[in-house]
This record gives sequence, C-alpha cells and structure tokens, in this order.
Amino acid sequence: MKRFLLILLTATGLAGVANAQSLPSAKAPEPAAEKPSCFADFSTYMNSSVKDCPLSYAGVTLFGNIDGGYGYEEHGVPMGYSADKVNYAIQRNSNRSTWLWSPNGASTSTVGVKIEEKLFDKWLFIAAADTGFNPYSMNLIDGPQSLADNNLNKALTQRSHFDSSRAGQWDNGQGFFGFSNPDYGTLTFGRTNSLASGVLGSFDPVASVAFSQIGFSSAYVGFGISPSVRVNTALTYRLTYQGFRIAGQAQIGGYELGNASTSSYQLQLGADFGNFSFDVVGGTAQNSVALSTYGGSGLPAGYDPNSILKATVGNNAGVEVLASYKWDKFKFYAGYIYGQTNNPTNTYYPGGLPTIISAGLFVPPGAVTTNAYNVPRDQNTVWTGVRYSAMKNLDLSAGVYWESQNDYLQGPALCTGSGIYTSSSKCSGGRYSYSFMADWKPIPRVDVYAGLMVSTVYGGVASGFLYTQNIDPMVGVRFRF
Repeated sequence: MKRFLLILLTATGLAGVANAQSLPSAKAPEPAAEKPSCFADFSTYMNSSVKDCPLSYAGVTLFGNIDGGYGYEEHGVPMGYSADKVNYAIQRNSNRSTWLWSPNGASTSTVGVKIEEKLFDKWLFIAAADTGFNPYSMNLIDGPQSLADNNLNKALTQRSHFDSSRAGQWDNGQGFFGFSNPDYGTLTFGRTNSLASGVLGSFDPVASVAFSQIGFSSAYVGFGISPSVRVNTALTYRLTYQGFRIAGQAQIGGYELGNASTSSYQLQLGADFGNFSFDVVGGTAQNSVALSTYGGSGLPAGYDPNSILKATVGNNAGVEVLASYKWDKFKFYAGYIYGQTNNPTNTYYPGGLPTIISAGLFVPPGAVTTNAYNVPRDQNTVWTGVRYSAMKNLDLSAGVYWESQNDYLQGPALCTGSGIYTSSSKCSGGRYSYSFMADWKPIPRVDVYAGLMVSTVYGGVASGFLYTQNIDPMVGVRFRF
C-alpha cells in the first residue's frame, strides 16, 4: 500500500512538471510605450488641451489667452486707445452704425504666471499674477486712462471708455500669493477678484463680454460700482468640503494701497447636489469710488486735461444669488443681484482724490461728488438662460437679462419724459437685453465663436443717451495657452 502511494505521488508530480512545461512561458511585462511629448510639433501642441499640456517649468506655469474678432455696432463708437473693448452694450455715447475690429468678445485677453510648489505633506505654496490687454493695440487695459482720453470730447466724437479696476498696472487682473491644503482650505493675500465677481461666470448662460449684459459691465457684481470687483489687498479664505463651499474676503487698507474703497467685506456660501449647483454671495464696501470723464465740458483751469477725472463716492452693499441645473445635454441658469448705494461715510475730500493706481491721474478738489445718493439707489438684476451641447465641441447658448433701478431723485422735482428725454438719470428705469452665442472648438486650444446681443435702456437709465438700443453681431477667435 505504501509503495502504491509513493508511485502515485511520483506520477502525479511528474505529470505536473510535464504539464507546466507544455504551457506557454509567462512573458515579462513589456514597458509601456512612452507618450509622445505634446511639444513634439505644432500640430500635436495645438491638439492638446491647456490642462494636459501646460507651459510649465519648475513649478511655474505661463498661461493666458488671446481673443479677437470683427463685428457690427448698430450704435457704437470707435475703440478707445486704453479700453479693453468696444460698446457691445448700448452706452451713453453710442451714436453711429459701424463695422469695426472687436477685441475680447468671449473673454478678456490675458497673460500671466502661476506657481504651485509643494511644501510638506499636503501643503502647497501658490501664487498667481496676470494682466489684461487689448490684442489689437497691445496696450494694457487702463479704464481710468480711457476716461481721461475723452475729457476733451463730447459724446459724438468720443471713443469707447469704461470705469474699471484694471488701471494699467502690471497685474491689472490679479496678483496674489498664499497657501493651500485640500483638508484645510486656501488662504491668499494680494490683488484678487471679489467673491461676487469670481463665481459669476459659472452661472452666466452666455458667459462672455460681447453677448452678456452682466459679462459686459462689472457694475453688477460691484453692487453698483465697477472698480469694487477687484481688491488690491484682499485676504481671502476658501474651503470646499463634500460638495459644500464657503469663502470669506476682507480688504486690508484703503486708497493708499491702491484699493477702490476704504474697506470691503464679502462672504460666499455654495453647494453642489448632483446636477444642481448654487452660490450666494453678500458684501459691503465703504467709500467706493466710481470714476467718470469730463466729456468735453466743465474742465477746471490749471490742470492737464489728460490727467484728471471726476469721481462719485458711495457706500455700496448687495447680495448675489446664483443657480444652475444640468439635464442631459442642457444646462439651465438663473441669477439675481441686488445692489444698494448710499452716500459715503467720508464726505470730505479737500485735497481731491488719487485714482486707482493709474500713475499721473488725479481727481481735483471740487470734482468729488459725495451727495449723489441722498436717496439710496436700489438696483435689481435678474437673468435666466440655457446652454445646449449640440456636439462634443459645439455649445449653443441663449440668455435674457433685465436690470431696474428705483427713482432716487431727491426733493420736489418730478420725473418727466421718457427714454433719452427722461428728465434725470436718477429717475426709475433700467436696461434689458437678450443674446445668443455659438462656441465651436475645432481643436482644444481654439474657440471660434459668433453671436449677438440686443441691449436696450429705458427711463432714467436712458437719460442723456443718444440712442436707446444697440445690436452687436460679431464673430471671433480665441486661442488659449
């Protein structure tokens, strides 16, 4: 019996060895083919995305985009030398029909650098700086200077000009540094978009400069005053946890540090629930400065007309409520912004006022208005719209926007007239627009877009305008790097 078992085990072992020898031998895994560099040639680079092929070295990344186009203005003006855009929406000086080169239609052309360096564990050092420019003139965007450029010109001979926090500085977009950790959040300090401005683009159905009323004018997210959308010395904290987000922002210092107000605070709360997203932002700012051109009249003697501006100062506050919902190939949007502007806390400016960082520009004594809001101005803005992904690389979007203001005229004066003949810009009124945009990406780094916005003003907002409506069909190309 023992002998039989020994023979059986021996036979089984020999059969196993024979079987193993008859099986194909296991090959060592072949090394994975090396992915070709996205910088191998121009075609490969253009067909890569910015995310997959950044211009990075040693933790420093160069980024930006160039956006240019050509379009028609039913009632427009030539492009300003220091401005970032043309009158896509109807403006006070919009006067003649014209075809013209139209920059920054989809978004502002920018160039910048960002840094991300690991410190220890999950902690990162981060920093970023960027500047916006006009791709046709190659000038850095300088809103205050664009106003001064028109001091000697009445409306019929003016070029486009806009009050703006971008004032020709090397970091007219943002310029900040800070620390980030996925568990503890991100803390930054420096020139930063306000929380209300930073979140808006994600909830705008026709997110663009040329085709969106709220994208064209930063006064909406400035709760009534445009330069409030960037804080030059902002301390900002952000935290995201399981789909919820919270952020807070406080301004350190005032005019002397290049800010458009003496103080500013904002708080943001938001969340994502599946395909539904919402954000709420509230904020307040003290002694915010809105700049304006002399427009060919009332220039004070003894000053260089190219270096002075007028200013209106006020305290502004507001709230922004935003929502979006994605369903299949559609994404629906809705938003509301309430802004209130009151007379400023500081009503005494005997020495005038320095403007926001623009070297050489100055608001002379007597050109600072501090009583424009004896009756508070209330502005309500709502919008809705939809974006449809017709193809993997083609989005179609449409939106409707509407803004209204109260009658904040003081005293016994009554509002009379209508449209451009309304007796005062402080009378009740507003503006509304509807728009459409098609955005096609033939290759990942390039957008080819086309669209139009029909914008209309009425009541007090239209007072002093030359026309009440503008239509701005245009086409453009944007390249990202």
